[in-house]
Amino acid sequence: MTGRRTLEPAALAALAPVAALTPVWLTAVAVWWLPFRVWGDVGYPLFATSLLLLGVVLFSPWVERLLLTRLLGARTPRPDERARLRVAWSRVARRFGVGEDRFVLAIVDADEVNAFASGGHLLVVSSYAVRELDEAELAGVLAHELCHHLGSHTVALTVGQWMSLPIVALARIGFALQRVAEATADSFLARIPVLKFLALFVAAMLTVASSMLVAALLISQVLGDAVGHAAEYQADWRAAQVGFGGELLRALVRAHDARGDEPEERRGWVLASHPPLHRRIARLESYLGGVGRPR
Repeated sequence: MTGRRTLEPAALAALAPVAALTPVWLTAVAVWWLPFRVWGDVGYPLFATSLLLLGVVLFSPWVERLLLTRLLGARTPRPDERARLRVAWSRVARRFGVGEDRFVLAIVDADEVNAFASGGHLLVVSSYAVRELDEAELAGVLAHELCHHLGSHTVALTVGQWMSLPIVALARIGFALQRVAEATADSFLARIPVLKFLALFVAAMLTVASSMLVAALLISQVLGDAVGHAAEYQADWRAAQVGFGGELLRALVRAHDARGDEPEERRGWVLASHPPLHRRIARLESYLGGVGRPR
């Protein structure tokens, strides 16, 4: 039962950023669809639906291993890292009753204790955590990330990541064309005021359109950070229920001692995807003390 996937409230709340991104995604997809409309007989509903459904591949373990890890800036573990991960992961997999090969382990190079889950099977741990945490602490971190998958917290997150790709690509093209228009206005058209004005006007319109795309991504990110707190607390609680609360608490305390809460507090804790460490530590201590489910 511990290894069974469920749909927790935090997973439903994570749909809010996706909903906020959807109108802009539909607009960006319409731009990408234009060549298919001109040169082919592909309707917009079919094109948009097919593009969205194509994102299902991100929930396939082999695609996560080959593609999603790279999109997230992660890599496969080196032999020494794989050995340390295997020991901790084997213990977690046995306790939760899941197959060790069912999930994909990856490394992100970072000088702090950090980890995240994505897709349907991807568990990413920082190189620092693998190097510095002991076996029990590393098991606690892996248990927490596994709980994100088992609570379906990563589904909406991965869908949002997939939807952001055509928006990001379109924004980059828009900024590139804006630079070309400005360069053209300052060189070839510099002596023709009317054409220079038109080129600069086009550059300004491209800047506005591209900036609006970026703003939509930022708004979605802010919403994702805000609703992500519940998912973190829920994963902490579930890991503690299965018996990894003490190990996870030790890892959180070590991370807190190493970096403190300063970066998160400066951003404002509501806008951080993870709650401040001291809040997680306090709640986890309460769980272990028998207070009950997180509120």
